[in-house]
Amino acid sequence: MIRTQIQLTEQQAVRLKEMAHSRNESVASLIREALDTFLADNVTDRGALFRHALTVVGRYETVAGDISLDHDRYLEEDFRS
Repeated sequence: MIRTQIQLTEQQAVRLKEMAHSRNESVASLIREALDTFLADNVTDRGALFRHALTVVGRYETVAGDISLDHDRYLEEDFRS
């Protein structure tokens, strides 16, 4: 393993220590776990994201022809339902 040093806010440090204590783990293992999750969730291949987005283009029909202009209104109506 490679040793590194980071700076945390006081609130982050307190919460990490509490979580480590409750899970009976080290703060370092929690940080490594969080970093692994962050790295796995952040896809760096933007081309793959673009190709994936293209697979849904035109696949769905919309009832409203002005959805791109009034999308906020449609979302608001949908959330009220």
